[in-house]
Amino acid sequence: MGQDKLTVGLIYGGKSGEHEVSLQTALAVMQAFDYEKYELLPFYITKQGEWRVGGNQSAPFTALEQLKLESDAGDTSAAINTLFSKLATGEAKLDVAFPLLHGTNGEDGTIQGMFEMANMPYVGAGVLASAAGMDKVIMKKLFADAGIEQCGYCYFTDGEWERDSFSQIQKVEEKLGYPCFIKPANLGSSVGISKAKTREELISSVKLALRYDTKVIVEEFVEAREVEVGVLGNDIPLPSVPGEIVSSGEYYDYQAKYLDGKSQMLIPAPLDTELAERIRDVAVKAFKAIACNGLCRADFFIRKTDGRILINEVNTMPGFTPYSMYPLLWRETGLSYETLLDRLIELAMERFAKRQDLFFENGIN
Repeated sequence: MGQDKLTVGLIYGGKSGEHEVSLQTALAVMQAFDYEKYELLPFYITKQGEWRVGGNQSAPFTALEQLKLESDAGDTSAAINTLFSKLATGEAKLDVAFPLLHGTNGEDGTIQGMFEMANMPYVGAGVLASAAGMDKVIMKKLFADAGIEQCGYCYFTDGEWERDSFSQIQKVEEKLGYPCFIKPANLGSSVGISKAKTREELISSVKLALRYDTKVIVEEFVEAREVEVGVLGNDIPLPSVPGEIVSSGEYYDYQAKYLDGKSQMLIPAPLDTELAERIRDVAVKAFKAIACNGLCRADFFIRKTDGRILINEVNTMPGFTPYSMYPLLWRETGLSYETLLDRLIELAMERFAKRQDLFFENGIN
């Protein structure tokens, strides 16, 4: 291996409902890396939470099944030891971690905390931003504090629902009315989301959402266009051109996102220049509101009645195949998929170096 190559640990799979999405992302990323610059070390987390580590890769896998690594690729403790062993025979085993995990235990701050404890550079948002970006309720409170306009919402825990579901139903009906959207508070990729038009549908939708999380958020329905912006950077984040989703269904659910292939992505979004610039500005504001680093995708509604910009959410580890919205937004902005990967690793190393300098200056080892 050349001395100037970086060894990148790709961590993918995971226990969340977005396991398969993570595999698609990992295969795409692995196939796009420049192997003159990088050597890859794959870490696969099974749906049961078992960790497996492969050998150093100087060429990409060509099929999804290869990503699952053989069961004799080491047990969980051995894989994690490999991940956290910074030195082996005098040379760095791993220069930077690149988590490609979507959903729970992946983009919610948990694995980011492991990297922090191991004092390891890693791509993407830190612990706080990851956790805030995953919990839709906390995220919305941070947006409100930053003065970013958003839809009306209610939320409650499973315990509150079990103790007095009628009060929660009343709150939803009085504040939001029908139709409304019901979502697990901590899940991505539109899993477990329903649209309710009646009280009966609200009750069944809450039961569905509680299969995925212990907290549920209910949002008002807005007749709107759906527009997304990619944000990239650390201290000086930059926004991409906006893109618009034209959904194949009533709303942009898991089926519309990943399965039926009928939803359209219009990039750049057909917006007038002034509106596009305002959305880009709010995307950066949202990135800063959750104290993000590296990347995020900010999702907006443009309300059809009055053209107001309402933020829906941010995603700190958006889908990352070459056909996903985030890389396509940056391609249209002038950054290829390969260059985007390079930039994300640069941002990870920059952030790590800055934090190390702070520790050094303050005498913290």
